[in-house]
Amino acid sequence: MDQGKPESHLDTQILAVDVRKLGDFIFDEPNKSFLGDWDIHLSKDSQDANHLLQAANLLKTSSLPVAFPTETVYGLGADATRSDAVAGIYAAKQRPADNPLIVHISSLRQLRRLLGPNLDSRDGSPDDVPHGEIPAIYESLISRFWPGPLTILLPLPKPSPLAQNVTCSLSTMAVRMPSSRLALALIHLAGVPLAAPSANASTKPSPTTAAHVLHDLSGRIPLIIGGGPCKVGVESTVVDGLSNPPVILRPGAVSIEMLRQCPGWEGVAVGYRDSAETTTTTAPRAPGMKYKHYSPKARVILVHGQLSFRFISRYLPATRKIGLVRTMTWRDEDLEVPRENMIEGHQVAHSPRTDGFLRRFSIETLTAVMPKEESGDRTSMNGEIANQTESIHVSSITLGNEAATIAQGLFSALRELDLDGVDVIFVEAIIETKGDEAAAVMNRLRKAAEIETES
Repeated sequence: MDQGKPESHLDTQILAVDVRKLGDFIFDEPNKSFLGDWDIHLSKDSQDANHLLQAANLLKTSSLPVAFPTETVYGLGADATRSDAVAGIYAAKQRPADNPLIVHISSLRQLRRLLGPNLDSRDGSPDDVPHGEIPAIYESLISRFWPGPLTILLPLPKPSPLAQNVTCSLSTMAVRMPSSRLALALIHLAGVPLAAPSANASTKPSPTTAAHVLHDLSGRIPLIIGGGPCKVGVESTVVDGLSNPPVILRPGAVSIEMLRQCPGWEGVAVGYRDSAETTTTTAPRAPGMKYKHYSPKARVILVHGQLSFRFISRYLPATRKIGLVRTMTWRDEDLEVPRENMIEGHQVAHSPRTDGFLRRFSIETLTAVMPKEESGDRTSMNGEIANQTESIHVSSITLGNEAATIAQGLFSALRELDLDGVDVIFVEAIIETKGDEAAAVMNRLRKAAEIETES
């Protein structure tokens, strides 16, 4: 069940913010750590600073969410202490009401205030708010991975400062401190922790650019802070250190091997499934565990092994527009493209192109021409086509052979191919070890895919 209906007919703006033009970050500690106390002195004449202040004021005063970039993906943020503001997130995304949200903080002081009880008698001064203690199991993780792409599960105090619809009646809250200075500055200026899932329509691929957010949520939210493409490209690793042994609830950029190097986390286990846990009737322990995610409009087929046109043809009923997402081993040679522009005896017109964020990757569009099966005609080895023909349009995106690069470009690739109008997307599987960054990529792909198969 979804919480509410999205606001309609909003004039959604993208306001560009260059964090280098905001002003000066001032730290109380010599090591300039965001874990301690810090402040930002905004430049008076900076349009970028004015844009960020506009977003922060909306978060303070409005029940409408604001989209902003982090190092992982773009988030859709709202004041985590106000239920009406949090409801705006669920409405804009059409997100199931039992899917909890991650709370984003800008300092450990802010986190400790969340761990203290919610007292109505406070006079509004942050120093007068009772502070709770961060469980010792997380000390090594916080010192090594925060700020960064790691979310931790913490006990929820009773009563809690957080709105109830943030945690979906769970006894825990999920919290992280992003490493993006732009995100940290926004949270700091808003003066409240921000509940923020990915800023996409529910079930769609997560957004890694402001344009992705606009495509999904135009008219549903008032403002998107445009800070360029995200560096990581997949959501944060989520861990639960309150269980014994500690477990990973969602894989991400912080791998299981990295966690096992931290005291108290040597025996961390995998506590997630790659498929959506749709059969359970309880709220998921962490975001991304229960529902189908990351799915483009096109049918996604996750393929282990080498590619061939014969394999592709199994999944070509009426459609003749397909997409390929290549990672480590798929090559044109597997489809016999370079040799006389042929795909297993079928003539191919080969025309390279680049587009948008994916300009950093190799993209080419192939137009394959083959005889209609019912005609009984055959293609000669020199590429001549007899009588009736029909086209198969192949849009191909190469993400490289490094897990980090693949993660960075994965969601953009799925969105790009959707915009290209393909009907089926074949994605090359990558070798994974449970809990590593490659596992994070495969986790997202398995949740997006309709079929996982050997070629």
